[in-house]
Amino acid sequence: MKKRFIYSSLVIGLITTAHIDVKAQEKKPMSKQAKGAIIGGAGGAVAGALIGKNVGGAVIGGAIGAGGGYIVGNEAARRERKRKHAAYLQRRAVWKRAQPGKAYPY
Repeated sequence: MKKRFIYSSLVIGLITTAHIDVKAQEKKPMSKQAKGAIIGGAGGAVAGALIGKNVGGAVIGGAIGAGGGYIVGNEAARRERKRKHAAYLQRRAVWKRAQPGKAYPY
């Protein structure tokens, strides 16, 4: 009797908390820093394993590679932001020359 009560309570609890209106989650693209860290970590782990010929070398190489890859990815992201900002400023200057006295609409 106790088991039937417990199981029925669980089933009722699961049914009442289930959401029928489920939406798919949108995937966010991976950042350049994350890509750099993954690639650097994998490369560093392989190099560390080959050089050290043990697991410790692979772990140390992976950690160093991931840190270096993150730094490289961060620099790539900075260059991309700088390039996009320069393009925005150029578009804004052209628009302002064409329409003096008006505010730029972004």
